[in-house]
Amino acid sequence: MSGTMPDQAEKTVNGSRWKQTLGGVAADSFLVNFSVLLAFELVYQFEIPSAVWTRISFYCAGLTLLSIIAFAKSGVYRVEPRYLGLPDCLKLAYISLGLGLLLLFMESAPGAGRDFKPAIPVLFSLLCAALLIGRRVGQRMYAWRTSQSGDGRPIRRTIVVGAGDAGDMILREISKSPMPQHHVVGLVDDDPAKQSASIRGCPVIGRTDDLARLVREKGIEEILIAIPSAKGAEIRRIFEICRHTGARVRLLPAIPSIIQGAAHLDQFREVQIEDLLNREPVTLNWSEVKSQISGERVLITGGGGSIGSELARQIVEMSPATLILLGKGENSLYEIEQELIATVGFRPTVVVADVKDATRMEQVFRRERPTVIFHAAAHKHVPLMESNPSEAIKNNIQGTSVTAELAIRYGVRKFIYVSTDKAVNPSSMMGATKRVGEMIIAALAGMDETEFAIVRFGNVLGSRGSVIPTMKAQIARGGPVRITHKDMTRFFMTIPEAVQLIIQASALGKNGEIFTLDMGEPVKIYDLAVDLIRMHGLVPDEDVKLEFTGVRPGEKMHEELYDSREHVIKTSYPKINMTLNNAPIDLELLRGEIDTLVNLCDADQTDRAREFLMELAWGKRVIQANRPV
Repeated sequence: MSGTMPDQAEKTVNGSRWKQTLGGVAADSFLVNFSVLLAFELVYQFEIPSAVWTRISFYCAGLTLLSIIAFAKSGVYRVEPRYLGLPDCLKLAYISLGLGLLLLFMESAPGAGRDFKPAIPVLFSLLCAALLIGRRVGQRMYAWRTSQSGDGRPIRRTIVVGAGDAGDMILREISKSPMPQHHVVGLVDDDPAKQSASIRGCPVIGRTDDLARLVREKGIEEILIAIPSAKGAEIRRIFEICRHTGARVRLLPAIPSIIQGAAHLDQFREVQIEDLLNREPVTLNWSEVKSQISGERVLITGGGGSIGSELARQIVEMSPATLILLGKGENSLYEIEQELIATVGFRPTVVVADVKDATRMEQVFRRERPTVIFHAAAHKHVPLMESNPSEAIKNNIQGTSVTAELAIRYGVRKFIYVSTDKAVNPSSMMGATKRVGEMIIAALAGMDETEFAIVRFGNVLGSRGSVIPTMKAQIARGGPVRITHKDMTRFFMTIPEAVQLIIQASALGKNGEIFTLDMGEPVKIYDLAVDLIRMHGLVPDEDVKLEFTGVRPGEKMHEELYDSREHVIKTSYPKINMTLNNAPIDLELLRGEIDTLVNLCDADQTDRAREFLMELAWGKRVIQANRPV
């Protein structure tokens, strides 16, 4: 992208500046003429001879022309009044002195045929300097006085990045605010067609490549990035330009309400690491999804977790009859309950329970009678589950079996199982337990009226215990930031995006299908760490060291979304694929193997349980390869 604008765009960029400059030229020309006249009046004691008026007219014309040239050459019209300083005042004083010397030369020229009055050029220089500087000091005082909003907070000089619908809505909100916090100097946009635009009286003053220059020239204090549809690569490029300017940078994130046309100033936030991922914003068929949720009794297991709590936030917007949040962590459940009450006035039913406790779970089903279930309860920390395999097996496998079997028994209409890419060709305890969870759902599908679906995706940014919070804590301590391997990659998506696609997939699934979410391109953990350090205003390997620790047990260098036995089919939604596995599973045999696995855990036969689990997850025990689907 070029930083040089075409001629038409350059005219537009300078349009508002020229209007302001012409006004300044007119005011200064008047002051120069007034200074000439007043100097003569004072010297002649307000009794100027009629013959002198011809000289005055000549001097006024000549000095006005020369002053305009001097002002233009010195750059005094490029100075914002609010940022007038001593160097700018000295420029005006020098120009006034120069004009006075010219007047002295004209008054004292040999053979001029007139009385030489040296007081006239001296008075002129003093008056001219005082008036020119005084005008700008007055503007500066006015600018500072009007830079305070009605509630006493300063009005920030702002540039809006993006001259589209979101930018238009932001300008409209600022213009209608009784106590605005922003003075929008202009917009920037990379669309050539918009370089000749003016939105609500605010001109497009350049492109994103011009931001550094514009911040310097116009004293910009804040940059608002109002492009909610921009990809991560574009946000990354703009942020790299902005972060060197010293201005505060805030972003309008790509959330559904904004994409659908409801942008507000209070939705702007600091740029976060997930904004820099090379991902397209999600646009979902909310009318179809809402029809699946509206009026239903929705149960979310793991309701206090990162995925579960975000499911709750989005589902309450779809008018469920009841929302039941179930989990073991009372504190996290309490937090999301209070948040929903405070933000949307919705009071969910909160149940503290363990999904692997069959008796307790049946009590919950009997009392609450859920009709739609999102099963998000799971242990997900790979290294931690390597050292605690029994808990991973019981929570992720036994808990899934208990919940899914109860769903059939109590006539649940739809059951959505939240899985992970680590279930594909599993190498860890966590991945293997999630793969067996997928097998449970696939085996139960079609047994009764309950519609089952599996949603599989990769890492979510910002979830508790995940890489981003860990790196942030390491940066806050001054480093080092620990990375297992420089080439290790992972699929990433944001928590809201993952949940939007989970809900959308729930409208598609009916018979145990696996829905895989489009995770985009895999991201190097090393690149993520470098971006995060830079976002803190620090230099990688200088301010904060990067340390490589080696691949941990159970970890893969690169994750997968499908295995060789699965067939990927496109759905009607571009970010959701359907995956079919033609290897049928013997349900009764699977139930027996799960019982055996749980018994091994109870008997503390950890090594045997590990071996048994991996055999089960890899399909060596219950998949009937020779049976047709």
